[in-house]
Amino acid sequence: MTKEERFGLILKELKASGKVSFEAVASQLQVSEDTARRDIDALSKNGLLVKVRGGAMAPSANPLLFQDREELFSDAKKVIALKALQQLAGCRTVFMDGGTTMLAVAASLPADTRLRVITHNMALVPVLGAHPGVELIVLGGQYDRATQTNLGVQTCLEAARYQADLYLMGVCSADPAAGITAAVAADGEVKKAVLASSLKTLALVNHEKLNTVDFFRVCELAAIDGLITELPSDDPRLDGYRAGGVELV
Repeated sequence: MTKEERFGLILKELKASGKVSFEAVASQLQVSEDTARRDIDALSKNGLLVKVRGGAMAPSANPLLFQDREELFSDAKKVIALKALQQLAGCRTVFMDGGTTMLAVAASLPADTRLRVITHNMALVPVLGAHPGVELIVLGGQYDRATQTNLGVQTCLEAARYQADLYLMGVCSADPAAGITAAVAADGEVKKAVLASSLKTLALVNHEKLNTVDFFRVCELAAIDGLITELPSDDPRLDGYRAGGVELV
């Protein structure tokens, strides 16, 4: 039986009963308890279960189990999320923007993550709320159902109260000449406010949004520190951004 098959059976049992023990897993999978512990450790680090004394429990507060993540996030978003996670080392406070790519980042956080996250993205709340080591600060404002984010003057004013080590910016459009632009003005205003309150900004954008321009200007390309895409950093489609001095992740 492969490791992936063991993982699948452990998760299936958790879904059915809500809890498993090391002894039961070892017996059911016909492996040693040490192997059962290592499998559960691996699943715990990926946020797929919660380790408890003697075994593990299902993360009932987190709606994004492994199967759900596979269906919800494209391969591009998964790659971007994994790259973004590598940028969190040494960060204490992070602004996280709206969008499903940001949801992919949150869903990829290891279960033992210790971080302060400030966001106006309401879709992140149930996901980050399942991480006991994540201090979650939610910006207020007028809730926009289409984007599942809080927007408006109040959101911008609250964002200005904080300072973050890193801002993970969701991007509607990016262009070497036009910079970062947004399709919704209120969303763009929040991005500008958060940008001003962050020591470092990395824009998360898939290749389909590169070299495109929307109507609301957020900032020049030089105002951000880096661009995270699913493309290799030496991809020729990124040449224009490379020439602009932006770090390519």
